[in-house]
Amino acid sequence: MRVALVSGASRGIGEAIARLLHAKGYRVGLFARDEGRLKALASELGEGAVALPGDVRSFADWQKAVAGLLEAYGQLDLLVNNAGIGVMKPVAELSEEEFRQVLEVNLVGPFLGLKAALPALLASRGVVVNIASLAGKNAFKGGAAYNASKFGLLGLMGAAMLELREAGVRVVNILPGSVDTGFAGNTPGASWKLSPLDVAQAVLFAAEMPERAMVSEIELRPTHTTPKVG
Repeated sequence: MRVALVSGASRGIGEAIARLLHAKGYRVGLFARDEGRLKALASELGEGAVALPGDVRSFADWQKAVAGLLEAYGQLDLLVNNAGIGVMKPVAELSEEEFRQVLEVNLVGPFLGLKAALPALLASRGVVVNIASLAGKNAFKGGAAYNASKFGLLGLMGAAMLELREAGVRVVNILPGSVDTGFAGNTPGASWKLSPLDVAQAVLFAAEMPERAMVSEIELRPTHTTPKVG
């Protein structure tokens, strides 16, 4: 038995990750703010899925989620830091509140998740998978807050990888390009983009490498950079 905790599991990439892991036999803790959607998903998945509502910006909520998962299944083998938001505005138009909000969800949230889950992950010699972004290496106009959060996430988890590998905890960053979700106000339905399932499959691959091997980073791009014509 393997047990995973997935943040941002109520929709988009997080939901796809939770569904795939559950289908592959994982017990899955679903962590997000939308309690109604989490409970509906847990009910749909059935045995082996538990709704753990909470806010990734709250260490107390992370601790509660980890405790609930340990109570339900007795262990934690995989932490997936997926929850994220995007406010895409030029620096001149970006408010302090918006900037802080993006960093708190995208950067502080994964830090708190790692801190809360680390004792259990050390016990299981588990894996941490962070859903970063190619925007963590490539700045773009209007992406100041998002770029800062993802550049920071790669730095944070790169250091964590070096610190934790000798203790048996592997830390993996996945950097998707454009994914077909409603993220940052996008309208789903762009067939040229990556599917959330594509990212979920990368998570599964990283999580199931033999313990002696660690995929520290995966860059994942759409095959086509613009919509296909005809």
